[in-house]
Amino acid sequence: MNLASLGALDLSALIHDRKVSCAEVMEATLSRIDRLNPKINAVISLRDADALMDEARDCDAELAAGRSRGWLHGIPVAVKDLADTKGLVTTQGSPLFARHVPLEDDAHVARMRADGALIIGKTNTPEFGLGSHSYNPVFGVTRNPWDTSKTAGGSSGGAGAALAMRLIAVADGSDMMGSLRNPAAFNNIVSLRPTFGRVPALPSTDVYGPGLATDGPMGRSVADVAALFSTLAGYDPRAPQTLPGDGSEFREVEPIEPKGLRIGWLGDLDGYLPFEPGILDLCRDALNVFSDMGCVVEEARPGFAMERVWRSWTTLRHAVVASNLKGLHADPAKREKLKPEAIWEVENGLKLSASDVFAASTERTAWLRAMLRLFARYDYLVLPSAQVFPFPAEWTWPKDVAGRPMDTYHRWMEVVVPVSLLGLPTLALPAGFGGAGLPMGFQLIAPARAEKQLLALGAAYEAATDWLDRVPDGAE
Repeated sequence: MNLASLGALDLSALIHDRKVSCAEVMEATLSRIDRLNPKINAVISLRDADALMDEARDCDAELAAGRSRGWLHGIPVAVKDLADTKGLVTTQGSPLFARHVPLEDDAHVARMRADGALIIGKTNTPEFGLGSHSYNPVFGVTRNPWDTSKTAGGSSGGAGAALAMRLIAVADGSDMMGSLRNPAAFNNIVSLRPTFGRVPALPSTDVYGPGLATDGPMGRSVADVAALFSTLAGYDPRAPQTLPGDGSEFREVEPIEPKGLRIGWLGDLDGYLPFEPGILDLCRDALNVFSDMGCVVEEARPGFAMERVWRSWTTLRHAVVASNLKGLHADPAKREKLKPEAIWEVENGLKLSASDVFAASTERTAWLRAMLRLFARYDYLVLPSAQVFPFPAEWTWPKDVAGRPMDTYHRWMEVVVPVSLLGLPTLALPAGFGGAGLPMGFQLIAPARAEKQLLALGAAYEAATDWLDRVPDGAE
């Protein structure tokens, strides 16, 4: 049995039926990481193999005694290196934290542990998660399993590459500006950016602030993503703005009957965004799957000046990043070790007034009203997940898209901002492969709090396609 080819739910069933042991799964995982991870550099800070095997055997002993910790019992998981992991180094991709060992888990990590996951190490990320290309001075660059000369995206690029290479079965990620969605597109996997408040962002010094980022699940099937989402989601009294429920409603998802559903294709946002040739065509072809299932697919226009969305986003992002990193920036010795993009974010954030932030927030609200008008006509909206195919791993970021210069380090991924600004639930699904054999995907966007319906439509799309059955060369 090729354990690496199995998804998390399949592994869970085999483990709980005692058809395969947790020790066998761990041994196969570590062997595969040893053999294949050097090609892509996705899993970092790997823990001691003997200690991990002992933990797996403990899980087997618990099952023999009739005890299961949860559906993830004994399944190896590597956590994104932006998330704190108790007792395991968390660098955030920065040399300033190269030896930082947290004393507690982030809330979503604790929930995965409580459901039985065995934390084997971390997945690589860009410094402080800034940018959608996973390279940093601590661990280097993560490469794309489909073409190791290309990027795996970011900031959840290590997780995306590890999933595509079948090093792990399921993974956590986080997303401020496409960090779940770009890696899904670049690696031919699935991810879910949840509604703001579904997953508690803890620990935090400010649980009331206007957040832009959220943690979310990644996997090789919609079912695995839904199962991990059921673990991550749920109310926590320490974060009073989290949504009610315990996540169990997402545990199992059945494909929805798609006939008659209305889907609006936003494309290039009425000519506003540039795209590398081939991406729009690939995503339009993917929409034919929905049409064939009986959905009504139409061209949709945002009805809003999208530059206003960008200005609102960059202002609020400057404010959030500056608040998080200004202490490091204030120390000249530490500032020297910050990447230029981090310094740029902080210095722009420090220039902002309270009025600037308030004005950006009112623009955010105006964009919400425009989106609600669209959702009055459509059940779901669709955008590509990226504006470029995976680019050379040696680049820092694309300096132009289709001949249009990019004026910031993240302008080339502006297509994710309309969702990020509003915190809407978005499922990143594969659209297929371009002429160079590189993957691409699209964002399936739903109204706030509609994750269950979103996952159900995603499951129907998955059942009608075979993209997720494809495996990179060398990962079979």
